[in-house]
Amino acid sequence: MSAQYHITNTIKTLRFFANEMTQQELAAKVGVTRQTIMAIEKGKYSPSLEVAFKIALVFGRPFDEVFAYEKITK
Repeated sequence: MSAQYHITNTIKTLRFFANEMTQQELAAKVGVTRQTIMAIEKGKYSPSLEVAFKIALVFGRPFDEVFAYEKITK
């Protein structure tokens, strides 16, 4: 049986430390909807690579400080 993985992110924390940036503000900078940002933050939607890199660029952080691919532990 193969291991299960999921994508995690630190977007909510990064928004807080970026002068409490709203989901709408981030969405406008990235070129997606607020609903998309909300779904990504909650782990319900995996962004395209382009959107993921754009999010990292908005915060001036390396990609791996924003997103991680982690093993699901049971």
